[in-house]
Amino acid sequence: MTIVTHTDYRLSHLDELEAESIHIFREVAAEFEKPVLMFSGGKDSICMMRLAEKAFYPAKIPFPVLQIDTGYDFAEVLATRDRWVDRLGVRLIVASVEQAIKDGVVVDDGKTSRNRLQTGTLLHTIEDEGFTAAFGGGRRDEEKARAKERVYSHRDEFGQWDPKMQRPELWSLYNGKIREGEHMRVFPLSNWTELDVWHYIGREQIEIPSIYFAHEREVFDRDGMLLSTSEYVTLKADEVPEVRTVRFRTVGDMTLTGCVESTASTIDEIIDEIAVARVTERGATRGDDRFSEAAMEDRKREGYF
Repeated sequence: MTIVTHTDYRLSHLDELEAESIHIFREVAAEFEKPVLMFSGGKDSICMMRLAEKAFYPAKIPFPVLQIDTGYDFAEVLATRDRWVDRLGVRLIVASVEQAIKDGVVVDDGKTSRNRLQTGTLLHTIEDEGFTAAFGGGRRDEEKARAKERVYSHRDEFGQWDPKMQRPELWSLYNGKIREGEHMRVFPLSNWTELDVWHYIGREQIEIPSIYFAHEREVFDRDGMLLSTSEYVTLKADEVPEVRTVRFRTVGDMTLTGCVESTASTIDEIIDEIAVARVTERGATRGDDRFSEAAMEDRKREGYF
């Protein structure tokens, strides 16, 4: 018989990540006058909602959540968003790209995607609402530009990011000093990976949109990416739609967000699938990141998420 002579107080990998993220939420809530959580209804933003819920329990989350609506979002994602908002009783702000176009905040030239028009819509909403900090679901493993950012990402009075002006974060000490008109982007999931997110979803039994799991969908191939057929997409002459068994690794503007062929219908099967993947979810399924090698960094400099 083994006799236990001491208690092991070491945290698991997931517990360490969770504790760090909860600490970040509490630091921002204490330091900034008016924070907001950017919430799309995707897996990363849902993980942030769960972490924020834990950070302030049994009180309600002390800041609103913000969605930048392209008008081309998946219905399953919006439905999940609404269920989370209703359950937690948080204030939801929906900033519409369509309304921003009508108001002249952004210009629809017929060539620029709705996803790229989110930037102007977001910056206008942050300025209009007076938000001083905005939580985002960015992770360092997603893309090269995001790997350059720290947990606190300073944005100037124009909402722009300068990677050369980042502040050190030694010993997890965060400098949130901002001038009038500036704000801070904050990434509680910065040190998480896609696998970490899925392990956490499984452990916490978190509700996520059904399109993350394998299902049959009518899709077509465009430049090596499987896109969904919809009323918002015009097929080219050589594009033929067909029904395949697919799932989404990330969600966004349905005109640019691709899916992957997959039979993974449970979280464990998704984890097994991702464990052997060699391309990040953005690199594999986000058409707006394929314009150039520096597409994401260019947009982040302009004020993107």
